[in-house]
Amino acid sequence: MNSKINKIFNTAALLVAFAALSAALPAAAQSGSNAPFSQFGIGLEEQPFNMPMAARNGGAVISRSGNNFVNPFNPASYASIEPQSFVFDMGFTLQMSTLSNSAKRANDFQSHLGSITFAMPITKWWKIGGGLMPYSTADYESVSSTTDPISGNIKTRYDGYGSVSQVFIGSAFNIVGRPDKRDVRLQAGFNAKLLTGSIQRTIAYEHQGNDTSYFMNSRKMKDTYVRNFAFDAGLQFYIPLGSKYTLGTGFTFAPGMDYSLNEEGLVYTFFRTSTALTDTIYPLRGEEGTFVSRAQTASTFGLGLSLERDGMWAISLDYTFAPWSGTKYTEGSPIEIFGQSMVQYEPSSRLAMALEFKGDRDASSYWRRITWSAGGHYENNRLVLGEAANKQPLAEWGLGAGASLPMRKGRSLLSFSVAYSHFGQKDLLLQERLTFGIAISSCETWFMKRKYN
Repeated sequence: MNSKINKIFNTAALLVAFAALSAALPAAAQSGSNAPFSQFGIGLEEQPFNMPMAARNGGAVISRSGNNFVNPFNPASYASIEPQSFVFDMGFTLQMSTLSNSAKRANDFQSHLGSITFAMPITKWWKIGGGLMPYSTADYESVSSTTDPISGNIKTRYDGYGSVSQVFIGSAFNIVGRPDKRDVRLQAGFNAKLLTGSIQRTIAYEHQGNDTSYFMNSRKMKDTYVRNFAFDAGLQFYIPLGSKYTLGTGFTFAPGMDYSLNEEGLVYTFFRTSTALTDTIYPLRGEEGTFVSRAQTASTFGLGLSLERDGMWAISLDYTFAPWSGTKYTEGSPIEIFGQSMVQYEPSSRLAMALEFKGDRDASSYWRRITWSAGGHYENNRLVLGEAANKQPLAEWGLGAGASLPMRKGRSLLSFSVAYSHFGQKDLLLQERLTFGIAISSCETWFMKRKYN
């Protein structure tokens, strides 16, 4: 009875701790790099490469599970946690970004907390997992100049920053088999998520001429507040092949969501020598200035395959598909503030592959106990810019590598990763990123009954 009470108490304490940390994560996870593609909606999604575990494997995570790390990208993986274990992961990233086109080039640098996750058993067949991770970011700053035949030269400045984080709790179940036995295993799980955060955006128009009698500078400001729920589900199936090999498969599904966003807008004119409000265009007297917009996400299906030579190596292959097209953001204001997004989704797919050389935990040499991994991914038609007659598809590809170093003789790990990604087109807009990651996976034995006092 005391053991069950302790489990419940520890679980409740963890949930309270994660809830308290949820307020701090959005600020810690904010990106510092210029990402113009994040201008609309709830920013640009960056999963699963915001987590070192996924980055060093090229994003091949669907069939991945283990007893000493947390894989939130397939919630069925929580079922691989052994009955007396508690796993806690924390990851950090350091990112260098380059944004360029055929004429200009800019560099950025930032670091942030990437993720905090945990997994633990409730019973022998029921495990839970949860944590905090970034969901999307908006961080950009750009200036453009245009010439109007009536008003002359106009300089337009675009600014935006903010982030959306996800607080999630999930359950997984050992339907067939046990994680500490070498036999056929079938496990299933799901995640329930709370998306929370805010994004602030500004567009400023400045007339370059000296006469402001007829053409005045103006500014549009908009704050977006996100409070929405989402969920995803997964399966994993492992079959021993003889005495040395294991074949693994994984399935994931995240349904498409239609989010309601609470937004607040302000449009006013100002003089170039001051940012003081001189004439309010929106909201007018008696209006609230608040409205509800919509953000749409695609349904996503994932299939993963893996073949493991027990204790020696593993190869993994993932394929994800989002079978839809359409705009991702629709502004609900009575007047156009930022307008309709020019960023669209087309039916998109991602292929990822990873190769891992597993360390021998019982080896006398420390170097032989290190696990090495490398992988890559290619995503086709991730985003599309422009109208139907002039579509500009933006593909992404990337490479990753890393190592997991055992801590002492236990199952805890210290992991390092490095990843490169190439997103966009040089003649339109190209975003390159080099990301370094470090993660601590603490795997401790809890809930063990003592036979002797």
